Amino acid sequence: MTETPPAAGSSGVTDLLGVLAYAELTAFWRLAEDAARLAPSLTDRAVLSDLAATEYGHFRLVRDRLTEMGADPEEAMAPFVAALDDWHAKTKPGDWLEALVKAYVGTGIAQDFYREAARHVDARTSGLVDEVLADEGRSEFAVDRVRGALSQDPKRTGRLALWARRMVGEALSQGQRVAAARPDLAALLVGPAGEDLAEISRMFARLTEAHGKRMSALGLTPGP
Repeated sequence: MTETPPAAGSSGVTDLLGVLAYAELTAFWRLAEDAARLAPSLTDRAVLSDLAATEYGHFRLVRDRLTEMGADPEEAMAPFVAALDDWHAKTKPGDWLEALVKAYVGTGIAQDFYREAARHVDARTSGLVDEVLADEGRSEFAVDRVRGALSQDPKRTGRLALWARRMVGEALSQGQRVAAARPDLAALLVGPAGEDLAEISRMFARLTEAHGKRMSALGLTPGP
């Protein structure tokens, strides 16, 4: 029997859009800060500022959808403020390359979880999540700058690989914290009726594969 995915307005969908809205809002703040604080050239500052502006546009899309659903955007975001702020505080980049790795690898693992949750919601919500998580040039920019820097100084590879692993570890830790506090959101990750252990294993395999591809793209792990 096919189960109907959670509808817009359900607590799980509201949680998904709430965490995504706050993630996009904080991404705007952090990218703008990194552009001003760490970018080594005006060109880099401009590109990162453009990406920040895009994130704010995505935040507005999710905020407006929450309002349309009858939810208060601030109330929807509130349960996730502490976890996301804590993650950003623990992964504040110390230099330009760390900022780029965070923007690509750290943000990427979080977005993977949102995409997994969106597989189990109504079509409109799923489409909105896909639109908001569109790459918008972030990957190409980060990969180009990081690989260029590593080609000039390969000794940086080990440090940046450790930095990426640290961010993913922190992201998983905060994700577990959110899942424990918001069971309806956690339920979206495993789908209707909890699905089965095999599907959960496949989900984590997809997450691991996506992370490995990002690390390889940056030159932080051996290629295939």
